[in-house]
Amino acid sequence: MKFTVSSSALLSLLSTTGKIISSKNTLPILDYFLLELRGDTLRATASDLETTFVGSIKVDGAESEGIIAAPAKLMLDSLKEFSEQPLTIEVNPSTWEIRTTWKTGQATLPGTSGQSYPAVQALDDDKNTLTIDADTLEAGISKTLFATADDELRPVMNGIFINIEPEKVTFVATDAHKLVRYTADVTSDQAASFILPKKPANLLKTTLMKESGDITAEFDAKNVVFNIGTYTMVCRLIEGNYPNYNAVIPAANPNRVIVDRVELLNGIKRVAVCSNQATNLIKLEIKANHIDLLAQDLDFSVSARESVAAVYEGGDITIGFKSTFLVEILSGIETPSVVMELADSTRAGVFRPVHDDKPAADTLMLLMPMMIS
Repeated sequence: MKFTVSSSALLSLLSTTGKIISSKNTLPILDYFLLELRGDTLRATASDLETTFVGSIKVDGAESEGIIAAPAKLMLDSLKEFSEQPLTIEVNPSTWEIRTTWKTGQATLPGTSGQSYPAVQALDDDKNTLTIDADTLEAGISKTLFATADDELRPVMNGIFINIEPEKVTFVATDAHKLVRYTADVTSDQAASFILPKKPANLLKTTLMKESGDITAEFDAKNVVFNIGTYTMVCRLIEGNYPNYNAVIPAANPNRVIVDRVELLNGIKRVAVCSNQATNLIKLEIKANHIDLLAQDLDFSVSARESVAAVYEGGDITIGFKSTFLVEILSGIETPSVVMELADSTRAGVFRPVHDDKPAADTLMLLMPMMIS
């Protein structure tokens, strides 16, 4: 196995695929990249058993094909020290030694046989297929990822529920305190769903930021395969039935307040400094034309209050929220203004962006209130 490749191109390939490698692997071989040269295409594979990430680049001067497992940390640490220049990489098939040669020097790294590297899980014949724009998929993941849970007893809540219906796709995440639902139009004539785990979702979001055009997702009951340009991600799905999230979204909210999102967000951040460190409770006193934000910590005799202008329809209401959750909710909305829909101080508050025109996608965020003593 011998080829010449751009140092920056190889670093980009290995950096992207290598993000899936776990710091504590159950199998020693998972601390390696699987490098496979076929023709002038170099494929790099990284895996943590649950998720496998495969990328490919074109190389120059491919003299001989082959396959080898290369130490991930050593490869990445070595490549980070190179400026853009051609590297010639040659593998000794008997000792698995990897020799890298450049204009002014050379280095050798210990490789190993790639025969024991875990095979990629194949999908069933009755798989489903979703074709979706890269920006839509990235937005769906970005909007919902922060609301996923870390619940060992309810693993289905530790991922993003992706529900495909004719002409639309819905992304949902909840940790029982907050819930986010993002719906976008897609060209689809099927009904199917799956739960995408948090770690591959985060990696997918990062990769999609550099992509454009359509992405293809193929999935069965256990695995999903995302084809993203020159990359392919295969991951094991979370199995189980996702909770009926629509049942917790209040249908009737007579109290409706529209407020500048940035002013409210900054006000919450300022006032929250004086909130109780254990609860992070912040009270919202909503009246005719303003919202009063209040926080206090009796243990340290600190308190803060700020008033934010708003447009309000409804009766006076006081409701408490966890300030850190409020900041996450408001940070996940991009429009200048946000509308809060409330029933009373004991029911969930619904947050929606305020659009000037009909939006291409619908975002709904829900936050459970805290008890006010």
